[in-house]
Amino acid sequence: MLTFLSPIHKANRQISVYFEDRLKNLEVSPQEGHLLSYLRSYAPCPIAEVVRVFGLKQSTLTSMLDRLEERKLIGRKVNPEDRRSFVISLTAEGRRFADRLHKLVEELERRLGDMVSANDVEGFRSVMAAIDEVTQVKLRER
Repeated sequence: MLTFLSPIHKANRQISVYFEDRLKNLEVSPQEGHLLSYLRSYAPCPIAEVVRVFGLKQSTLTSMLDRLEERKLIGRKVNPEDRRSFVISLTAEGRRFADRLHKLVEELERRLGDMVSANDVEGFRSVMAAIDEVTQVKLRER
């Protein structure tokens, strides 16, 4: 059994399923919810950044953005730094929606934090820092 990657992959899937169950009533997929949460912190951001951070195909992202824009949760505008591309922002309704999602994330974080010690958290951070160092992959430019 792999020491790090298998458990990380399993935890990622468990978290996805956890949020799938909680997002059904909101009529948003976990991936769309993740994008809205990301935009809550980093919008406006270029579409290219979202592609890199989420590892999505451009066509998949375009479909997601179309659905979110149709629901008036996001807006797309021409990127002032590169007029051949677009930046994505949350609408006022999108911000309220993302705030609701953030509360779900905070609740999960709190429940996890209640079950582990400060040393456990420090060990987790060390593993994550090692992944950064070994892979040398930076997902965000800024």
